[in-house]
Amino acid sequence: MSPMALALGGALSCFPRLPCFNLSPEKRLVAAGRSSITCRASKSGDSYPFPGKPEADVLVIGSGIGGLCCAGLLARYKQDVLVLESHDLPGGAAHSFDIKGYKFDSGPSLFSGFQSRGPQANPLAQVLDALGESVPCASYDSWMVYIPEGEFLSRIGPTEFLKDLETYVGQNAVNEWNKLLDAIMPISATAMALPPLSIRSDFGVLSTAAARYAPSLLKSLIQMGPQGALGATKLLRPFSEIIDSLDIKDRFIRNWVDLLAFLLAGVKSNGILSAEMIYMFAEWYKPGCSLEYPLHGSGAVVNALVRGLQKFGGRLGLGTHVEKIIVENGRAVGVKLRTGHIVRAKKAVVSNASMWDTLNLLPDTVVPKSYRDKIEATPQCESFMHLHLGFDAKMAHESLGIHHIVVNDWSRGVDADQNVVLISIPSVLSKDLAPAGKHILHAYTPGTEPYKLWEGLDRRSTEYKNLKRERSEVMWKAVERVLGPGFSREDCEVKLVGTPLTHQRFLRRNRGTYGPAIEAGKAVFPGHSTPVPQLFCCGDSTFPGIGVPAVAASGAIVANSLVSVAKHSELLDAVGI
Repeated sequence: MSPMALALGGALSCFPRLPCFNLSPEKRLVAAGRSSITCRASKSGDSYPFPGKPEADVLVIGSGIGGLCCAGLLARYKQDVLVLESHDLPGGAAHSFDIKGYKFDSGPSLFSGFQSRGPQANPLAQVLDALGESVPCASYDSWMVYIPEGEFLSRIGPTEFLKDLETYVGQNAVNEWNKLLDAIMPISATAMALPPLSIRSDFGVLSTAAARYAPSLLKSLIQMGPQGALGATKLLRPFSEIIDSLDIKDRFIRNWVDLLAFLLAGVKSNGILSAEMIYMFAEWYKPGCSLEYPLHGSGAVVNALVRGLQKFGGRLGLGTHVEKIIVENGRAVGVKLRTGHIVRAKKAVVSNASMWDTLNLLPDTVVPKSYRDKIEATPQCESFMHLHLGFDAKMAHESLGIHHIVVNDWSRGVDADQNVVLISIPSVLSKDLAPAGKHILHAYTPGTEPYKLWEGLDRRSTEYKNLKRERSEVMWKAVERVLGPGFSREDCEVKLVGTPLTHQRFLRRNRGTYGPAIEAGKAVFPGHSTPVPQLFCCGDSTFPGIGVPAVAASGAIVANSLVSVAKHSELLDAVGI
């Protein structure tokens, strides 16, 4: 999500707004790496399952990227903050898990860049900056694409992709791609003129963002000229409107843009905000751009956020399942754990669970019917199929890259089930993720697996096992296409298949969903407050939406909004933003 869109959304959320909730697209199995000062729940129930007192200024439910960003910044603001995580390791979708020495990413593997400044400024990187933490990364500039038109190495940057288009599609596609870039690149300067860390969800945003960065914003508006300024008015409209206004007709270009939108936010170009797509285009198709993968896996990002949290006195309790949010005199004042423990919040409770799961934590008597109806009527993205493999590197060719995208049939749409498979092989760049001479691989269908196929099945039943085998076949075939004839399913040392029920069980995600299927132009992602005073939300059920940068931004917005404008401005000064 672009900083400009964050600012606009933050300003709009000063007015009466819809509530929120989330935990970001997170798939948990078993994870590796544990912080030394976290504490697990006591089986006996005799002591509190976290360090320190059973109270805090702010309680954060869930340790996904959004929750950790929120908690870390609150600790940096000198707030007493306690994160309560149901599972035995932090991170949600971003954690890693270890089986037989293979360290797998359980969720996100395409992070774009980790720069906190410049044209690729990432909200997550800015939070890490504020916490005095960094994540070493390996850079790369391409991924393999397998589509009906052929197979090619797609490279980022302003010129390389044009060569691919000319070779595999034709000159008309080149012309229309250039037309699209010429129209949207001038807008990107404005879309990225405000640092994500400057945004808050109250009128204080006029000071921390609008006034503070007015000169750079004005400069970008002048530089873009009349055409760009007109385009900037469409930042909060569906990206398809920009495509239609340019009369883009080439089927490949439209399919490609739909694919990028779907990978970014779980919706096609007619459902994604223009601001999100323009931000992505600026990251991938400007001169000097690169992609980055965190060395040691996505778990390294989680570890950095936890270090930052604890460095500033924040606390993390693992195995601390929240059963209910306590509401007294109409205000959220704490939580009840499954162990029976009560934990009090002096100032606020922040939920990093999905909107549906957070709703279930609230007493029925405190939830307005209109609010409940709104959440229950919010459409959901579908769930995932996952395939994690550990295998001998000799089974793959030496030129193997980290990322691969397989599209079987454009005519079915990129959001059709069993049609798109994403494959990540991060051991190509971070060799410590697998034993010597081995590789790890994560293949998945990106939020397209229908939950209804799995609903009500017993995970121990033959029917479930047979469906698992049947629905994972599309991933196996994609892996065989990517790795080539030397690959053998039978010779893999680790083989794990995850289903929507896996998603639902380990992530405690309603129906195993990827998140809300909210389409730009038809609805907006909820803000961060709720009808219950002192209850706030962050993550992929809230503005600005789905994806690692978006959930990091949501966590930062909530943290910034819970402190004074003066403290927020002091942080921006200290970080040098």
